[in-house]
Amino acid sequence: QVQLVESGGGLVQAGGSLRLSCVASASTFGSYHMGWFRQAPGKEREFVARISSWSGGSTYYADSVKGRFTVSRDNAKNTVYLQMNSLKPEDTAVYYCAASSIATTLIRLYDYWGQGTQVTVSS
Repeated sequence: QVQLVESGGGLVQAGGSLRLSCVASASTFGSYHMGWFRQAPGKEREFVARISSWSGGSTYYADSVKGRFTVSRDNAKNTVYLQMNSLKPEDTAVYYCAASSIATTLIRLYDYWGQGTQVTVSS
């Protein structure tokens, strides 16, 4: 069982930045591929970014955030990060981190989820 806790959300103006953190309880954190997802009001949850297990040498982004968001991980701290720059109002959503044994963008293949953190971008 892996427990995930996100933090770092908040209210920011368009063009601003936020860094989200997700701390995992498992000592095997390094073995999981980690993903970030978001869900805006009235919309389905969507993939944002993912990072491969262990060294995190492989990352992948949704087209909507490519070039603005960066995912990284620190296995010593059991933490995955999402640096969000040049934020836009359409980035407003609840952001979730998730853990999977597979490198994937598919929501259904992520086994463990955090409770989410709200990000609101004002225009």
